[in-house]
Amino acid sequence: MQTITLKIEDSINDKFLWLLNHFSQNEIEILDKTTYQSDDEYLKSIKGMEESIIEASKEPLENYITSDKLDW
Repeated sequence: MQTITLKIEDSINDKFLWLLNHFSQNEIEILDKTTYQSDDEYLKSIKGMEESIIEASKEPLENYITSDKLDW
């Protein structure tokens, strides 16, 4: 069975869910109904994240290293 994530326009959401509900549960199962959140909205929703990003942006460039120098 395949799992996909879709972003559905609010204006057709009811019709789309109506269609999905006409399949049997062993054919299609609705796993989660969530409201789309942009990356920016998601990060701002985490307590302290915005302040942490602002503080990190104030770091001098000398403190940064390039990805090729990271020890993975």
